[in-house]
Amino acid sequence: MNTTADAVTPEEPNARTTARTNSRTNSRTDEQVLPWWRSPLNVGVLVVAAILLAAALGFVVGNNRALADPDAVDVGFLQDMRVHHEQAVQLSFVYLDTDPNGEVVDSQLATVARDILVGQNMEIGRMIQLLRSFGEPEVNDTGLAMAWMGAAMPLDRMPGLATQADIDAFVAARGADADAMFVRLMSAHHRGGIHMAEHAADHAATAEVRLMASQMASGQLEEIDEMDRLLAASSA
Repeated sequence: MNTTADAVTPEEPNARTTARTNSRTNSRTDEQVLPWWRSPLNVGVLVVAAILLAAALGFVVGNNRALADPDAVDVGFLQDMRVHHEQAVQLSFVYLDTDPNGEVVDSQLATVARDILVGQNMEIGRMIQLLRSFGEPEVNDTGLAMAWMGAAMPLDRMPGLATQADIDAFVAARGADADAMFVRLMSAHHRGGIHMAEHAADHAATAEVRLMASQMASGQLEEIDEMDRLLAASSA
């Protein structure tokens, strides 16, 4: 028996292992790593992203083209109503101020005054913001109001504005007289504002100004009714 021929030399397993290892290594080397732009998956993701971006841009551009540009009514209303609102805030402050003897105003009317003070201050801020977004001056520097309504007049003669004599008398009023003067002056002020707001609600070019004007008109009409009711109740 030839034991030498049947024997497996120690080197043979090592040779086979080396061959298999080299084969796997060569196989991996043959697999090329493609650049990202040649990967079908990456290209597909980019195509989808480009479609979504184009759709978004088209939506924004289309919306911007659909929005109306502000006209003289939009700008004039915002500028003049800002001045109008500032006096309503002043009248509210006067009413809420206590006199030297500590007399306080009607508590329910005082609540209305605080609502007007806060609400109209907020609307002033919104009107300024809109004028800035329109690229227009925040104030009417012509000295004339309501030209946008076809009824130009000095700024201090806008409908509903109290005169300086009215304000001086209001500052001096006390107790029930202050209550009555507040309702009278603020109601007249609101009616003048409603007249302006209704015109803007009907004729402004931008939807936002039309909506703001419409809400002002309805809100101030409700406040007039509430003040009349409260004054009547306090006088009964």
